[in-house]
Amino acid sequence: MTTTLGPTAHMDTFARDNLPPADEWPDLLPGPVDYPERLNAAVELSDRMVQAGFGDHVALIGHGRRRTYKELTDWTNRLARALRDDFGVKPGNRVLIRSANNPAMVGCWLAATKAGAVVVNTMPMLRAGELAKVVEKARVRLALCDTRMMDELVACSKASRFLEQVVGFDGTANHDAELDRIALTKPVRFDAVTTGRDDVALLAFTSGTTGEPKVTMHFHRDLLSIADGYAKEVLGVTPDDVFVGSPPLAFTFGLGGLAIFPLRFGAAAALLEEATPQNMVDLIERYRASIVFTAPTAYRAMLDAMDEGADLTSLRLAVSAGETLPAPVFDAWTSRTGKPILDGIGTTELLHIFISNRIGEAEAGSTGTPVTGYEARIVGEDGEELPDGEVGRLAVRGPTGCRYLGGEQQAGYVRGGWNLTGDAFRRDERGRFHFAARVDDLIVSAGYNIAGPEVEAALLAHPDVAECAVVGAPDERRGQIVVAHVVPREGAAPGDDLAERLKAHVKTSIAPYKYPRAVRFTGALPKTPTGKIQRFRLKDG
Repeated sequence: MTTTLGPTAHMDTFARDNLPPADEWPDLLPGPVDYPERLNAAVELSDRMVQAGFGDHVALIGHGRRRTYKELTDWTNRLARALRDDFGVKPGNRVLIRSANNPAMVGCWLAATKAGAVVVNTMPMLRAGELAKVVEKARVRLALCDTRMMDELVACSKASRFLEQVVGFDGTANHDAELDRIALTKPVRFDAVTTGRDDVALLAFTSGTTGEPKVTMHFHRDLLSIADGYAKEVLGVTPDDVFVGSPPLAFTFGLGGLAIFPLRFGAAAALLEEATPQNMVDLIERYRASIVFTAPTAYRAMLDAMDEGADLTSLRLAVSAGETLPAPVFDAWTSRTGKPILDGIGTTELLHIFISNRIGEAEAGSTGTPVTGYEARIVGEDGEELPDGEVGRLAVRGPTGCRYLGGEQQAGYVRGGWNLTGDAFRRDERGRFHFAARVDDLIVSAGYNIAGPEVEAALLAHPDVAECAVVGAPDERRGQIVVAHVVPREGAAPGDDLAERLKAHVKTSIAPYKYPRAVRFTGALPKTPTGKIQRFRLKDG
């Protein structure tokens, strides 16, 4: 395909120089909005909202404090000026941010973006060695870090040939750190860099469910497109909404759901540094949150909290992603709350959700239909489209698409203009998509193809199961056998008796050949910070 990029404001051309070769890009379809050639996403999410009359509306909530759109705009302008004048940030420089979910992190992200930087958001739990890989791949010179978690990043900088400076910011509400003190001396007006809509704004690392993370590249227009598409069409966001959720801002699911979506529409986001289910319940009750983003496991825990009197009546909508939403969780949530819970699938490569259920049309066991602007189909190994009802590989294209830094592994994800997400799906005769498994997680046992999530859904319907994950294990006679890793509910005694009862339960719930021939009990399942189960760790023992 021919890819013609618009004008750039980047003086540091690293990002544009390291885009994949044009002929390896996916086909990019028209988005919901035809953005102008010059576009700075951070300006659109802050200054522009003040100009639109939202200055006095609450934008961010955290550490017990509410920040209005005017306060957020003024503060990020001060920060941006400090980054440019005192720390030498030039358009196109990569700026790493290390923090938990708090308003200060959002402020740093917006400020660096206003200054024309390419932001690299990172998880607070990363250690020096892991941070070194991020710094090396992205060629990061400057890092901004919550002062409560400086040690690992400082250790990384001492051994790095790229990272020259680590600057602390106050992740609480006190502005008591180096970056904050400098910013307080700056005026509240800042002429943001007039970046191009095709300038890279974000380098996002995949969450590593299958091992080594990869680096995805997203333009300014991409950041707005996911809001003007999915958030507007599917969520119907209004200025009255209050968002809450568990996904880290360092991952695109969290950055979209807890920053971009609310800020694009004049809504508010209540942020949690420790987003346990109980903490989310407390925040929902305190701020009367209306939209929640989290993983299926957390929804089960929130339902348990309702049994103990939790008030979730302010919620109008729940969004589930990270893991496919098991039918028992869907049924329990909708029957107990009377509110919709929308399953969806997105990837870091495509930035956010591209197939989703809709309010009033959601069904248990269905991921839904493509978001407007996206196309999806099911293909075989040869790339040819399969008939409805057959399980194959999910192929997607739309306004966003995969671009790996330096083109590394690009050819494995993009084929014939389509993004191959690595998921096995089927499409029914109504055009609705149904998740089967990750392609690598399909279990072939005695000639049968068995989708682990189907077995997991059956197990989760048993009252003694809190969480579970199903993988295949080598077997000399059958090729593979189904192995269930089960976290028992409180009060359930793990052991042979429970294992046999679970096997019998699955045999009566779905086709008997799919039952787990081995059940292993555990206290917790390995997960990424976004809540995805790391099944490869279970396969590795």
